[in-house]
Amino acid sequence: MLTKRIIPCLDVDAGRVVKGVNFFDHVDAGDPVEQAKRYEQQGADELVFYDISASHEGRGIMADVVARVVDSVFMPLTVGGGIRTVDDATRLIQAGAEKVSLNSAAPKNPQLIADVARKFGRCATVLAIDANRVMYNGTEFWEVFINGGRTATGLDVLEWAKRGEALGAGEIVLNVMNADGTKQGFDIEMTRAVSDAVKIPVVASGGAGSPADMLDVLIAGHADAALAASIFHFGQYTVSDVKKHLHAGGVAVRL
Repeated sequence: MLTKRIIPCLDVDAGRVVKGVNFFDHVDAGDPVEQAKRYEQQGADELVFYDISASHEGRGIMADVVARVVDSVFMPLTVGGGIRTVDDATRLIQAGAEKVSLNSAAPKNPQLIADVARKFGRCATVLAIDANRVMYNGTEFWEVFINGGRTATGLDVLEWAKRGEALGAGEIVLNVMNADGTKQGFDIEMTRAVSDAVKIPVVASGGAGSPADMLDVLIAGHADAALAASIFHFGQYTVSDVKKHLHAGGVAVRL
């Protein structure tokens, strides 16, 4: 039986871990290396690092931070933020990342997904989707946003997920902006719709407030993994707490 994964997410800005609500109002949450060590000790299956302002500010990738983290921990690391070219992805892989996460650059240049997958394989190619529920003329639309949630693309979330899979993405991280940082629970409806629309793993992101929320999205949301930040960064729960709850709820996890 395949185990479900629990993945702490570290949003990095200017070399520090931060956490916000609905993508804004960020507060400092510590040093990335120290946070990574703590999560490895707690039994995290993977870590995700996002340089949250790289695309918006037009900066390069944070290979130096990746190298420092990889020197300190042994669990798989996915890195995103500021990846615009295959060369950018290559520098992160060479720095020690196991996967690279493509977000803002992909809608502008979908071929980037195929190019990264061709060089490093599907397993190393992650499509991150920042999704938002928006209203247009009284009708709700699930829209893809880029540049740290600042820019609407007009892309439909489900169609973009399916296109990303066809281009070569081996995994999708679905971060629902409306739920991000609220600790009110994941968007089960959207997560289930995306999970059912593709054959590749979907990582649920945005809204985790308790182990029960993570159990809910893994079962009712059909997600393959659950990602969280706020509940872990500030000590509300540990990864171990979540895994024990999942195990008690009948979900296969690596204890």
